[in-house]
Amino acid sequence: MTAYPTPPYPEQQQPIPGRTDAMEPRPDHGEESYRGSGKLTGKKAIVTGGDSGIGRAVALAFAREGADVLISYLDEHDDAEATKALVEAEGRQAVLVPGDLSDPDHCRKVVATAAETFGRIDVLVNNAAHQRSFSAIEDIADEEWQQTFATNIHAMFYLSKAAIAHMGEGSSIINTTSINAQDPNQQLLAYATTKGAIHNFTAGLAQMLAERKIRVNAVAPGPVWTPLIPSTMPPEAVKTFGENTPLGRAAQPAELAPPYVMLASDEASYITGATIPVTGGRPFL
Repeated sequence: MTAYPTPPYPEQQQPIPGRTDAMEPRPDHGEESYRGSGKLTGKKAIVTGGDSGIGRAVALAFAREGADVLISYLDEHDDAEATKALVEAEGRQAVLVPGDLSDPDHCRKVVATAAETFGRIDVLVNNAAHQRSFSAIEDIADEEWQQTFATNIHAMFYLSKAAIAHMGEGSSIINTTSINAQDPNQQLLAYATTKGAIHNFTAGLAQMLAERKIRVNAVAPGPVWTPLIPSTMPPEAVKTFGENTPLGRAAQPAELAPPYVMLASDEASYITGATIPVTGGRPFL
């Protein structure tokens, strides 16, 4: 709980969507710390937004637990190649599929590629997200609002709808929502609204797929030190990022991976429709 950096962080800004190597301090994805124990042996997974941040940590943890991983990402090819190398270092298969998930056809392409490569899909992690900060609603362009919804919640619908055709009993869908679903940041109006929708989508889809024995759950992160932060928030917010939690700091991506592993594993066989908060002590009610 005390091993990771605490604010103030160095002031920094990056163009959207941000890069891992330009961050100071560099995020920890569990490269040196995560130890697998065979919880996902033989499973086939899709991780969207898997090039960096939470997605990279999840892809690495899944590989160390024995899963092959398709990594969907926008256009951060250097980050994606780094994640692929981490997965392959564990002797697991890694497949990279770049492209924009706001396009329904691309969502279907991601699923089709996984099904063709792996033969089936056991785990779908809907993690990719878009956010930007605005001080006033008048500053949010129609196109920005639409892009946020298309990337964050519409893509989950298209991906999930396509993936279940390749899922058997015991498969798992895991969605990334946020503390913003229950405690919205006013400067992240569009993003926070989509995260509330994801929370509801998870609960509803879990009921819809229960008869098929496909589980649907979510993880709700609090502040996490990922490239999304210096590329979408003003420098003064980056400097103090995470200090409003009881633990007084942002999470590292490595601290998010274990809940995803648990929800993907057979150990979570009676967990569906749940949202696990990983918020540094901020209430998620």
